[in-house]
Amino acid sequence: MRSLLLGWSLTVLLVGFLSTEAEARSLLLVAEGRQGSLRGELPVIHGEDGAGYVSLDRLARLLGVRPTWSRKSSIATFAVQAKSVRLTRDRSKVLVQGKPVTLRTPPRILSGGWVVPEEFLTRVLPKLYASVRVARAETKPPVKPAAASVALEDLRFRSYPSFTRVVLEGSGPFAFQIEDRGGEVRVRLSGLSLSAPRLEEVGDGLVKELRVAPLRGGAELRVILEGAPGEIKAMTLQDPYRVMVDVHRTREPAAREATGGPAEPLRRIVLDAGHGGHDPGAVGPGGLQEKDVVLDVTKRVARLVEGGLGIKVALSRTGDYFVPLRDRTQFANKERAQLFVSIHANAHRDSVSEGVETYFLSSEATDNEARQVAALENGVIQLETGNSRANMDILKTILWDLAQSEFQVESGQLAETVQDSVTRSLRIANRGVKQAGFYVLGGAAMPAVLVEIGFLTNRKEERRLMDSQYRERVARAISAGLAEYKGRYDQKMGVPQTAEGPR
Repeated sequence: MRSLLLGWSLTVLLVGFLSTEAEARSLLLVAEGRQGSLRGELPVIHGEDGAGYVSLDRLARLLGVRPTWSRKSSIATFAVQAKSVRLTRDRSKVLVQGKPVTLRTPPRILSGGWVVPEEFLTRVLPKLYASVRVARAETKPPVKPAAASVALEDLRFRSYPSFTRVVLEGSGPFAFQIEDRGGEVRVRLSGLSLSAPRLEEVGDGLVKELRVAPLRGGAELRVILEGAPGEIKAMTLQDPYRVMVDVHRTREPAAREATGGPAEPLRRIVLDAGHGGHDPGAVGPGGLQEKDVVLDVTKRVARLVEGGLGIKVALSRTGDYFVPLRDRTQFANKERAQLFVSIHANAHRDSVSEGVETYFLSSEATDNEARQVAALENGVIQLETGNSRANMDILKTILWDLAQSEFQVESGQLAETVQDSVTRSLRIANRGVKQAGFYVLGGAAMPAVLVEIGFLTNRKEERRLMDSQYRERVARAISAGLAEYKGRYDQKMGVPQTAEGPR
C-alpha cells in the first residue's frame, strides 16, 4: 500500500524555514548531584538519519569534566560524580561504571566532532546525577526567506536497493511542497530561482528521470516514476541547506522468510578499474599509466572470480574510456551488485613510498596521508565538466551525505580481508586498512572498498606492475580475499559451504 509519510493527506506543505527552526532548537539541561547543580543550553545537531544529537565537547564543558577523546579515536571516556563513562563511536552500548546502557542511536562524529544522541541526556545522565531534567529551550522564530532569492546549487540522486534519494541543494533555505500523483512525484519549490530547466536520467527501475523547471514564484521538481512507489519521505539538512526526498519501493512479500527458503549467497559483484580515457591517473617515472595497469588487473580478477567462485562479475569499464565517478557506483546499484571493489595504483611525492593499502568510506580520514590519497582520487571530478571548480565545491558538501552508509561495518570487514590476502600473498609492505572520503565509493548500496595495489611513483613497484606475471599474482591475491569474504558471507547467511575457490 502506497503511503505518504508527510502528514494526513496526499498533498502536504513542508516549509523549509520551519524545518530550520526544528534543527536550530536547543535543549535546556538541569541536573543536581552530590557536588552541586548545573544548568545550561545544548544546541541540537541533526544528522542525515533524522536523529538529534548534542556536541559531546559542549556537554563536557557544561558538566565541568575533562574528557579523553579525539576525532581519530573510536573511544571516548570521562568521569562525572566519580563515575566513569565510556563511549564507542558508532556503537549503541555505553558503559557507566562498567555497566551497559543501550541507546537507540549510537554516538558518532559529525562535522569533525563527537556527538551523542538526545536520549543520552535522559538515559545516561540520570545514572550520574540524583536529578536530571531536560526540556526544550525557548528559541526565536527564524526569518522567512524572501521569495525567489535562493539559487539551486545542485540536483543529484542516488539509487539504493529499497529507495531512490533525490537531493536539492540551495544557496539558502527555501519552502517546498510535495504531491504524489501516482505516476510521478511533484515537489513545488517556493522561493527557489532557476535559470533554465534541467533533466537528469535515472532509470533505476523505480525512478525514470528528474525534471526541474522554473515556475511562477519558484521552481518545480518532477520525479517521473517507472515503478509503483511506496513511502515518500522528506527532510532538510543545513550547511549547506538541502532538501532530501526519498522515494521508496513498494515492500515485496517476504517469500523467503515465509517459506523458509534458502538465503541468497554472494553471487553478483562489480569490479571498478580506476580512471580511464583522458584521465590517466598516476603515471610512473617509466611511463606506466595507472589506467592501463588497473584495467589489466581488474580483468584478471574478474576471470578468476567468475571461473573459481561462480560469481557474476560486471565491470564498470572494459576499455580505455572515461567513466564519471558517480556513474561507477550508480552502475553497481543498477546491477544489484552485492560488493563493489575499485582497483587503483597509488602515487606519492616521496618516491620511496611503497606497499598496498585498502580503503573504505568515511567522512573522517584516518590520517593526513589517507586524506591526501582521497583528495588525489577525488580530483578526477574536475575532468567531468571541463575542470569545473564548482564541482569540487559541491564535492566537499556531499562527502558527509555519502558516508551515511548502512554497509560501513561490512565494508570495513571486506577491506581487512582483501588487505590481509594481498599483503600475505605478495609479501609486500602492509600500509593497512584506512578510511577516507572517496567519492567513487559514495552512494554504493553494498559493501564497497578501494584497493591501492602499489605506488607507480616508486621505480621498484612500477617495474613489478609492468610485469604480467606479477599482475597475475596481484589479481590472484585479490581474488583469494574475495573468496575468503564470500565464505564468511555465505556462512553468515546460512548458505551451504563448498571447498571450491579461485582457480
